[in-house]
This record gives sequence, structure tokens and C-alpha cells, in this order.
Amino acid sequence: MTMSGAGGTPGGIGQFLLGFALAVAGGWLLMNQVVVSGGSWGLWGYNSFGLSLLPFILGTGMIFFNGRSVLGWLLLLAGLAIIFAGVIVNLRVYFLSTSLFNTLAILVLLFGGIGLIARSLKSHGTVAR
Repeated sequence: MTMSGAGGTPGGIGQFLLGFALAVAGGWLLMNQVVVSGGSWGLWGYNSFGLSLLPFILGTGMIFFNGRSVLGWLLLLAGLAIIFAGVIVNLRVYFLSTSLFNTLAILVLLFGGIGLIARSLKSHGTVAR
């Protein structure tokens, strides 16, 4: 059994590992500059989180009354989907202030690493003349 390189092609293991390390470092530094906070659930200017709980509460009640209630399970799953989507939609993402040098270093690490990973997947065998 012969060992092949990155992506099943000959060679490229070193480039792949270096690119992976650079991409991970750049991704970590980029994520370290991001702040995520929650927002409020609003509908026509009013807090609507309680309204999003109605299908979940009704579905839960119907399932406790009859565990085989298809409508109860549908309401429960729809309620969970609404709550999950509401949490995702109401997130606020902010990038912290940083210097231009730090930003360029982060982007070079991230995209340079991705480029090295992509390059490592090409065949590195000898060229026939």
C-alpha cells in the first residue's frame, strides 16, 4: 500500500499542514476580533418573544394529553424551529477596532493558508517531457 499526499495526489503534505496551521491561526485571530450580542425580539415595536412560544406551549400540552398527536408534534417542532430561528436572527455581530496592520496580518494568514491548502491538493509529481 503506497502512501499518497494531500487529496490523494503525490506530494503536498508539508504545504497542506503549513496552510492548515496558517488558516487556523488566521481564523482564530479573526474570530477573536468579533463580539456577538443578543438583540430584542420585536414585532411592530413590541416584544414578541412570548408570541413565539405559543406553538411550542400548545404542542407540548397536546403531546402530554396524547403522545401520538401528530398536530401536537408538528406544533412542538414548529415552535422549536421558530425559537431557534429567532435566536439566530436577533444576534448582533460587531467587529472590534484594531489596527490596519493587525487586520492585514489576520487576512494574510487566513487566505494565505487557504491558498496553500488548495495548492497542496494539486499533483506534485514530476513533469514528463
